Amino acid sequence: MVTGAAGTIGSVTARRLHEEGAFLVLVDRPEEAPRARLEAVADGIDVHRESVLAVPADIRDQGALDAAFGVGAERFGHVDTVFANAGVLCRSALTQRLDVDDDMWEEALQTNVTGTWRTVRAAAPRLREAGGGAIVITSSIAGVRGGLNNAAYSATKHAVLGIAKTAAHELGHFGIRVNSVLPTGVHTPMFVRSERIRQARPDLSDPGEADAVLVWSHTNLLGVPWIEAIDVANAVLFLASDEARYITGVGLPVDAGQSQLNPFAAVETFVRDAAGGQNL
Repeated sequence: MVTGAAGTIGSVTARRLHEEGAFLVLVDRPEEAPRARLEAVADGIDVHRESVLAVPADIRDQGALDAAFGVGAERFGHVDTVFANAGVLCRSALTQRLDVDDDMWEEALQTNVTGTWRTVRAAAPRLREAGGGAIVITSSIAGVRGGLNNAAYSATKHAVLGIAKTAAHELGHFGIRVNSVLPTGVHTPMFVRSERIRQARPDLSDPGEADAVLVWSHTNLLGVPWIEAIDVANAVLFLASDEARYITGVGLPVDAGQSQLNPFAAVETFVRDAAGGQNL
């Protein structure tokens, strides 16, 4: 089961899991546009739909989620792996303070926190029926650190780590492992065109990918502006696999070192650049 399967991370991860033999239940919102994207993702993975099932459902709707898990179990026999990935990126461009629009706050809370909790709640009995399994939740490096104009998103990504750790305690004796992935920025159209780029380059009416590279390259220790969705997919695959059979309750950063940056990182970068790229 992959939620948020119509998006970049969800769709790439679904394809990666399918490459390893997984049968897939793909879930995304039932509105017309995401539903069309969901169908396209399913067709792209298996045009005959023998190993892929697309189920439009809103993760904020417990009844719809329960039904999706039921349909998946009926079709494929059981559900033993869940990638709780669906979420929204809510970033305020109004101020560098905690002045987040009420609607934005509620959307982030209801989708990222309540929706994730509902997904885990729907998954637990299905994985118990299967005799165990794995749940992987998408958090973010914003789940362990703050950031400008990021109160709603960061708060919710901190919260889902709590959901994952608590679920790991509650479900471990059923043979169910629960972990999280914490990506840095991922190379998606939404991220490249984010409001942060416009803030950093107010001189440009329509900043593009090259401008985004200049801004984001300073945010990761490895000097890359972002990671690719496949990097997240490979981490999810590992956490869901038997190779990680004794790993539970952890948050795995896939962050190009962003979580290791310190307040002096800008100074270090300046000194290194001044030395022609040499390490001092």
